[in-house]
Amino acid sequence: MPCSLPAMCDAQRLSWSGDTRPAMKSPLAGTNKDILFPYIKDHLEEHLSAHWEEDECKQDVHLLKKQVEEDLRLNRACAQHALDQSGHTDEEKAIREVVDNVLWQMASDRKTTALKQLQGHMWRAAYAAGRIKGEVYQDVVPSIRRWRRQGLKVYIYSSGSVEAQKLLFGYSVEGDVLDLFDGHFDTNIGAKVESKSYERIAERIGCLSEEIMFLTDITREAKAAEDAGVSVAVVVRPGNMELTEEERSHYNLITTFSQLEVTGSV
Repeated sequence: MPCSLPAMCDAQRLSWSGDTRPAMKSPLAGTNKDILFPYIKDHLEEHLSAHWEEDECKQDVHLLKKQVEEDLRLNRACAQHALDQSGHTDEEKAIREVVDNVLWQMASDRKTTALKQLQGHMWRAAYAAGRIKGEVYQDVVPSIRRWRRQGLKVYIYSSGSVEAQKLLFGYSVEGDVLDLFDGHFDTNIGAKVESKSYERIAERIGCLSEEIMFLTDITREAKAAEDAGVSVAVVVRPGNMELTEEERSHYNLITTFSQLEVTGSV
């Protein structure tokens, strides 16, 4: 069963109150770090204060605490504050510690499942309120529709949570385009720079690794996918990190999805 597995990177180009701004880019959607992540920073304490006693928020804080414990166990760098949602009589202090932890992770460019889950829950409310909308490159939707007409399956694998992926494409400027995708994967399946993650995805979707085409703009991810036996194309968008000459000669490069011809039948 031939498959197609485009990869969506974490950051997305978004419009804020209808204003689309210049941004860094990634394979399916570009990113505007001046919009999405500052939204988290600006509204994090407000969000925690409003939802602190709710089960979803408690679960988010619990996962963040587990991440700290794992970092300490593995002697990895971690935020200085231990997180304890129930151990404080001072709720304001407890919330401040969570805020400090999240801001530290974001400043360190960490992509932990705990962080992505909390961010996803905050973005869900922002999308539903119409504060942000997902914008995809113009070549993406028609290209994926063409691939699907050819009998290919299309999946997203992102370091952003599955929920965040569905929000972006469910509230995109093109409308709800979730019907383009056969499934979603995030770091719960494994890190994108680990070859085992791609082997797990191949097993999960019922494909041989060599039947999968993986699209990414990150060469570390490309190498991990290659090591798992997956075919790779590196998508070069304006604003992406420059590739070395060795990377340019090694990888199949495309600048738009429309350049990629993939065929197969289910």
